[in-house]
Amino acid sequence: MNQSIETKEQTKSENLTAQLIEAIVSGEYSPGSKISETELARFFNVSRGPLREAMMRIEALNLVERIPHVGTRVATLSPEKLIEIYAVREALEGMAANLACKNITDQEIAGLEMLLEQHQEHIEQVDGASYFHQQGDFDFHYQIIKASRNSKLISLLCDELYHLLRMYRYQSPSTQSRPTHALNEHFQLLTAIKERDAELAEMLMRRHIKRSRELIENQLIEEGKTNDAE
Repeated sequence: MNQSIETKEQTKSENLTAQLIEAIVSGEYSPGSKISETELARFFNVSRGPLREAMMRIEALNLVERIPHVGTRVATLSPEKLIEIYAVREALEGMAANLACKNITDQEIAGLEMLLEQHQEHIEQVDGASYFHQQGDFDFHYQIIKASRNSKLISLLCDELYHLLRMYRYQSPSTQSRPTHALNEHFQLLTAIKERDAELAEMLMRRHIKRSRELIENQLIEEGKTNDAE
């Protein structure tokens, strides 16, 4: 009986974690806003136990932060923090692409081909306006990381950084993205993986992420110029 109750509580906590992640990532809870556990417990109709566990998981993902004498707030992603994250991604996802060439299955490659075809159709339908505001771009990266079969890489990239990057994509204006160029780079990367060319795949992945990082850096420069002009 106790074990059954414990299992139910754990399931509640996991479901609540997923709901809170999506709410934070999509901007339902805006960056910097305060989160009241009492209000959340009332809103989701859950006890404090499962909620506390869910909040601990979300804090571990760096989506919220506890500030002494203030409380829990939704994390705010600055461009400076993002540049650091992209530098880490450049190295680690390059390694993941390298390993994926050696470990990916033919079925997974076929899945990536279908995924990119769907992305291409989406970009053509919306003229590229919302590609990066969906999970599409990250789904491609996510699948390659999973195909690396390296549990530490998967943990670092898919658990710790994945949702932070998704949150930024929702917040950033579409003018900062380069959907058509990025999709072409995805196709090139997939070709390298299909040919099991590990060195080429690593180089293409690193260059792909570097270009995204440079977009953020250019944004910082432009914002600096604007502030100086004011």
